[in-house]
Amino acid sequence: MSHPEIKQISCVIIVKNAGLTIENTLASLVNFQEVILYDNGSTDQTIAIAQSFSNVKLVYGEFFGFGETKNKAAAFATQPWILSLDADETLTAAFIQSLLTIKLDKQCVYQMLRTNFYRDREIKYCWKKEKIVRLYHRQVTSFNANKVHEFVISEHLKVCELSGLVNHYPYHEISDFMIKSDRYSSLFAEENLGKKHSSPAKALLNAWFTFIKKYIIKRGFLDGSAGLIISFAHMSTNFFKYMKLYEANKALAAKNNTVDKL
Repeated sequence: MSHPEIKQISCVIIVKNAGLTIENTLASLVNFQEVILYDNGSTDQTIAIAQSFSNVKLVYGEFFGFGETKNKAAAFATQPWILSLDADETLTAAFIQSLLTIKLDKQCVYQMLRTNFYRDREIKYCWKKEKIVRLYHRQVTSFNANKVHEFVISEHLKVCELSGLVNHYPYHEISDFMIKSDRYSSLFAEENLGKKHSSPAKALLNAWFTFIKKYIIKRGFLDGSAGLIISFAHMSTNFFKYMKLYEANKALAAKNNTVDKL
């Protein structure tokens, strides 16, 4: 594809063990001249799959938290515009067409509409369609340094919308929820250590509120068994992230008391 707007965009993805999803993701990006795949330790078939795509540039590095790692990955791109994607997202034809019909403006960051799936089923209640900023000019802005819940800094910039959907396939079985729950809760505790108060009561109340919000208020029960799994998984993640923070804060306080006594 020779359209100048596509030529100016590098797709950037950080990845680890995404063998179940990365082929579909990369297949949706074949019209882009450059896809940067920043691998931080894959041991499955991710690398072999990536090497079968001629427009993919594989780089290797450590994971420092999502925000910092996405910025490090973007540093390998050669184009001025960065389209940041996850290794379990696919671009629809309508979304790519929207890139062909706009003139990119450096003073804008671009927002896309993402819909979420569990296995191959679209989740309409627990997870609503969401607007997220993912396309930006590298000379103007970047991701913040958050370890989790990172986002493109849009202060003093205009947020413009792209049409068309991006599909997100984050979970394929129940164990995926458990793995991500452990990882994200640990990153949350690490990022908030010594900065945010936590307690067992806070962990319990936050967890139960999360379940009620997802399953009852957002009507997650209408998503069937998937809605129950997702609601419980979010509840579990929130419980463990505040309990991990509580234990980390206790350990830090004990260490500081020991140092004070020396």
